[in-house]
Amino acid sequence: MSEALTYAFADPEADVCGVARLGRSDAGESGLVILFRGGDVAAVHADGDGHAGIAAEDAGDGRWRVRWDGELPFELEFEALGGPLVLPGDSEVGRAGGMEGTDVVCRVTGTVGGASFEGRGQRGESSGDPDWERMSAARTLTAWFDAGWAISGVAIRPAGADSHADEIAAVFVGDDEPELVADTRISTTYDAEERQRSAGLELWVREEDEYPVRVAGELACGTSLDLGRLRLDCAFFRWRSNGREGVGRYDMLRLTT
Repeated sequence: MSEALTYAFADPEADVCGVARLGRSDAGESGLVILFRGGDVAAVHADGDGHAGIAAEDAGDGRWRVRWDGELPFELEFEALGGPLVLPGDSEVGRAGGMEGTDVVCRVTGTVGGASFEGRGQRGESSGDPDWERMSAARTLTAWFDAGWAISGVAIRPAGADSHADEIAAVFVGDDEPELVADTRISTTYDAEERQRSAGLELWVREEDEYPVRVAGELACGTSLDLGRLRLDCAFFRWRSNGREGVGRYDMLRLTT
């Protein structure tokens, strides 16, 4: 059984982006920090024997704080902009990935590297027992727009599947009370090293909808990490949808052996 807290954030121009993850499992505690500034990797720190110097606390009233004292230190407050996005463990995606979780889209303020920061982000809690014998990849997709409108989802590729079309996805879209999308279609363009570079989403929010919500994104910054049997391609994208412009994550965790 494993548990994790994930804090992701970016400013509107995607000039400063980052992820901090605190994990706990039967094997012990772990921590991961990835930071980008000006489109380049500014800091990467992974610790399999501790929380990598990350400190997090619940400040109450839908607010959380996270701090890191590494080479590009940050101290940030996450304030919920809407209701929680709940992925039950007994859902199709929950069963496929062996996980359940809750995410909250947030306004994020504070400092990064001593400079003032204001942007959007997401705080997630997850737990479960992912079985990498039954799946080959897991995607995390988030897009944070003005006024709290956001897209957030996960897609699981079962072992032996060949493409996006075979993936099982759960995507939420909206603002104060996001809806679970009835039908999701994802397309991605990769570079020669199979890292995501652009993407398109078609989201039929309700089955009876005549037209989907269309979202297009392109890479702002990214990096890849070797995690033993797994490879993490961590990226932040600039997203566009129906005249809105936003920023968010497109991460892919895949089995390599």
